[in-house]
Amino acid sequence: MQFKSFGIAIFCALALTLPVAAHHSHGNYDLSKWTPMEGVVKQVILVVPHSIVYLDVKDQKGEVTVWSLEATSVRGVLANGVKREDVKAGDRIKVRCHLLRDGSPGCLLGFVTPDHGDVARGHGVEREWD
Repeated sequence: MQFKSFGIAIFCALALTLPVAAHHSHGNYDLSKWTPMEGVVKQVILVVPHSIVYLDVKDQKGEVTVWSLEATSVRGVLANGVKREDVKAGDRIKVRCHLLRDGSPGCLLGFVTPDHGDVARGHGVEREWD
């Protein structure tokens, strides 16, 4: 009995330390094309398992819609050369992303180009976020 408990403990410890390769698919996004958009950052959340950028986007009538842009984890975003201070609330950015298939205002974020004017924070440099 003691050996069985020890085996279960070892299994649990290994299961908790191994990375999960993919916990869900990107099937809810239209991966066949990139959609460009631009707007003003409402909020940046760099977390695990997915980072999110909330972006205020104006339509042709001037009405603002908040878009939810899903990116990879904070670790992945930073590994792509993005620094935490590169994109902040209030910054203007351009993005390329894969839209949600259901037409709601969300997308799988691929690339971000800051357009805030601060060269030290990456103005004009496109970086991958997924």
